[in-house]
Amino acid sequence: MMLPRSARLVAMLLLTAALPAPGVAQADVVIFAAASLKNAMDAVAADFTRETGTKVVLSYAGSGQLAKQVIAGAPADLFISANEAWMDQVDREGLLQERRDLLGNSLVLIGNDPRATPVDLSSGTDLAAMLDGGKLAMALVDSVPAGQYGKAALEHLGLWDSVAASVAQADNVRAALALVSTGEAPLGITYATDAAADPRVSILATFDAETHPAITYPAALISTDDEARAFYDALSDEAAAARFEQFGFDVLK
Repeated sequence: MMLPRSARLVAMLLLTAALPAPGVAQADVVIFAAASLKNAMDAVAADFTRETGTKVVLSYAGSGQLAKQVIAGAPADLFISANEAWMDQVDREGLLQERRDLLGNSLVLIGNDPRATPVDLSSGTDLAAMLDGGKLAMALVDSVPAGQYGKAALEHLGLWDSVAASVAQADNVRAALALVSTGEAPLGITYATDAAADPRVSILATFDAETHPAITYPAALISTDDEARAFYDALSDEAAAARFEQFGFDVLK
């Protein structure tokens, strides 16, 4: 059974023999979040800190990497995954206090030429020819949700076999985005929100939703600390919803 992560708060109380005065920063809340959430979560966390004085520490990586760290005992107060499967693994370990489906997203094909013509993405698309000897940047296709969704979509369209040897796999979706943004790969597959965060890439096509499993971001409360509970609850309030929508996410009701 996981113990409350409150040692720092207890030490502070012993030293001061009093509760922190208003305006003094409270105990940190540590969030493990999928890399694709970075811009939106940075903004949501900044809003929360401004309102409450509680500092939020954010750690971003691929959902699989984060889930394994949580299972191994990493001191995360909340975990936000980019798919249900990795959250389910953490849940099976009995580590979650509560969980809810928070956000949705779309999957897109991106290019590094802002003037590129949009593509009609279908089973007849010659994606291999579009690469012209270059690489297709994707997050790890076996362990990172964006890569898993991308591979599923390409398999659904019958395009995977033609490009599999040309796929450059990155540790997370933001790393895949960077490969395209810097011109190291002519094409990539990311979430729509990632593409919107980088003006150096263009969206060439959006994969139809039926080509891949639904993109769902579950959020879970791990800690029993009051500050962690407050942040978890704040993720579903109107202010956070507005922030997530600002960055292109679908807010799940």
